[in-house]
Amino acid sequence: MKVIITDQVHPELLNLLVENGISYEIDLKKDETELLKNIIDFDGMIVRNRIKIDKYFLSNSKNLKFIARYGSGMESIDLKTAEQFNIKCFNSAQGNANSVAEHITGMLLSLFHNISKSNNNLKKLIWEREQYRGIELENKKIGIIGYGNTGKSFTEKLKGFNCSIMVYDKYKNGFGNSIIKESTMIDILAQADILSLHIPLNSETEYFINDSIIDNMKNPFYLINSSRGKIVSNNSLVKGLKSKKILGACLDVLENENPEFSNIKTDDNLNYLLNCNNVLITPHIAGLSAESNLKLSKILIEKILKLK
Repeated sequence: MKVIITDQVHPELLNLLVENGISYEIDLKKDETELLKNIIDFDGMIVRNRIKIDKYFLSNSKNLKFIARYGSGMESIDLKTAEQFNIKCFNSAQGNANSVAEHITGMLLSLFHNISKSNNNLKKLIWEREQYRGIELENKKIGIIGYGNTGKSFTEKLKGFNCSIMVYDKYKNGFGNSIIKESTMIDILAQADILSLHIPLNSETEYFINDSIIDNMKNPFYLINSSRGKIVSNNSLVKGLKSKKILGACLDVLENENPEFSNIKTDDNLNYLLNCNNVLITPHIAGLSAESNLKLSKILIEKILKLK
């Protein structure tokens, strides 16, 4: 078996490929057109998000047995077309679910207890206490949208906080128990104090958080997004923050992620979010940990070997 790797991966994955008799080539520069010239030489691809694997690409790659996503998001792959050509597509989302869950738990606690703000001021030799009085997670109602790998892991982290955990998943049922309440979206809109998103980005979920959802939330609420940026409309988010319907937000992803911030001068919504005191933003790092790199590699090789 021979695979092409189109993005940076952890050396552990390369070691595991060799140990299991799988040869590989790494090409971090070729675009889709260039890759297609030699795709017939490979049985599979290991990708992240650099390459857009659309219908045209797949139509010219019918020899592929699989496309393995190092990570979780599958939005860069045309999954329906891949299925038509019997090309197996899978990710390794189990590998970074714990890292994501720990990260957003930390963000939420930092937001509630003003940890980041008070730390920044103290380093400026400003000693303030009362203005940083926090609020507690205990007894809050948390609405979790999506009970996949990260959604499930986040519920595990919340169990010790004595809060109400409500979970809605359009495609799953029967997971409720004495701690987790299996809920409808209507239940969450009516009751939640915190809304946390754990759903993939696709045509169904793009801009899931919009004016309508925000307006239909009965209570002012806090928003957590560690899924994909375009699940939340920045315009709607900013309006919600300004109206105080959204009390604060923890964002590991943004609608238009741009590492160079070249759009900062023209994007009023992004400017607002970056300067908003009740918004915490991290640069899409929730799933990045020393441990998750190893887990991602192990899970991916296990899935690849099943196809060998």
